[in-house]
Order: sequence, then structure tokens, then C-alpha cells
Amino acid sequence: MESKDDAYWQDTSRLMWITLALWVFFGYIVHFFVHALNKITILGFPFGFYMGAQGSLIAFVVILFWFARRQDQIDRKHGVAED
Repeated sequence: MESKDDAYWQDTSRLMWITLALWVFFGYIVHFFVHALNKITILGFPFGFYMGAQGSLIAFVVILFWFARRQDQIDRKHGVAED
């Protein structure tokens, strides 16, 4: 039988790996396809330029808020939340 600590660490670890994968995607993978993305324009700017200049930064901030909210849900689920 799985202990409460193991279940908590499993949920937290899964969240960490998902967050890391999203960070790698927006930090590196998107920039590998900058030339293909530049064929798409948003508000007159090439999409590759937009993702390099602002899009990745916006994605990082959204990921941080999502991570904090999800980790709080995990903490509450396992009874270790700080109120």
C-alpha cells in the first residue's frame, strides 16, 4: 500500500516534470522552428519574432501561476497546505 508521503511526492513530481516539459517547449523547442513560425503574422509581426520577444516570456509567467495554483491544490489534497 502506498503511503501518504509517497502519494504526495508522486503528485508533486508529476507536476514538476510537466512544468519542466512546458518550460523546455517554450524556451527551446519553439525557437528551433522560428523560420517556419515567421510565415505566420500576428498584428503585423512574424510569429517567430513574437514568440522570441514576448510569447515565451508570457508563457513562462502563465506557467508559474498555473504551477503555484496546481501545487496548492496538491498540498490541500494531501493535507499539507499552508493557510
